[in-house]
This record gives sequence, C-alpha cells and structure tokens, in this order.
Amino acid sequence: MPSSLILALALSLALHASLLLPDAIERGTPPPRQPLLQALLLPPVKPPERSTDALLKDTLATAEAPAAVKPPPPKVAVHRQPAAKAVARREVEAAQRKLSQHLYYPPEAVARGIEGEVRLILTVGDDGSIVDVHVGVSSGHALLDKAAERAAWSMGKVNWAHSRELILPVIFRLE
Repeated sequence: MPSSLILALALSLALHASLLLPDAIERGTPPPRQPLLQALLLPPVKPPERSTDALLKDTLATAEAPAAVKPPPPKVAVHRQPAAKAVARREVEAAQRKLSQHLYYPPEAVARGIEGEVRLILTVGDDGSIVDVHVGVSSGHALLDKAAERAAWSMGKVNWAHSRELILPVIFRLE
C-alpha cells in the first residue's frame, strides 16, 4: 500500500475519534436524576353564574314601527309561444340527425367501454355556416368530447337553423 494512502487513513481515524470520543465518554455517565412528577386532583371549578340578561339584543322591540310594506305587484305570466318552442325543438332534432351522419364512436373509447353525453354549443352564422363549436358540458372524457366537436365541424352548413346558437346534446352509449 502506498504510504500516502496509509497516512490519509490514519488522519481520518484520528479526526473521527476526536469528534466521537467526547460523546462516548459523556454517555457513559448516568443522566442527572430528576424529581418525580406529582399530580394533584383539585375539586371541579364552579361555572360562573349566568346573568339574566339576554344573549341577543332585541333590536326590533326598540325600533320604530316599520313602514307599511307594499305587496309586490302581481306577476304577469309570460308564456312563450308554443310555436317557438316547437321550432327550436325541430332545429335541435334536425341538427342531431345531420350530426349523426358525421358522428363516429372512437374505437379507443369502445375498447375501454367509455360512455357519456356531451353538450355542444354551436354558433351559426347568417348564411347557415357553423362559425364556432365548443363543449358546453363535457362528458368527462376527452375522447368523446373531441369526437363530438369534429362531427359538428364536419356538418358544414345548417341552412334550416334560425337560431344564432344551438345547444346540441350528443350521447355516446354502447349497446
């Protein structure tokens, strides 16, 4: 063995011994004896006497009499024309039929058994073209959301739509 290696080993041992030896000597002496702990049982403390004053201040009794409250005006029932609801329903049904021609169930979703419902919001331009498509309510699965968006974009024009926006439910179910 080279002499420089032996010297380094000896220095290392000396250094470690000088650092660890004082702790080993101190541990050899027993720790100083501490007095024993004592516990005293005291009688229970009496709860403070409760005052007879109310906890909450009655602000209504001291306030002036409130002014006479006017009854709310009668509500006028505003009914939407049934024809408008029917037209909106027909637009959504027509959009779902056209969407079903372009919609496909992603093979990866089928393999994993993923089902869900996506609600798309379609923005329709004046000429009937689809200007924007975005997911209003996600199915919770990006695969299904993206497939529904792609199908909506591939629909092209929806000339029959009179609405500026359509909320279109797209349901993915395995049978």
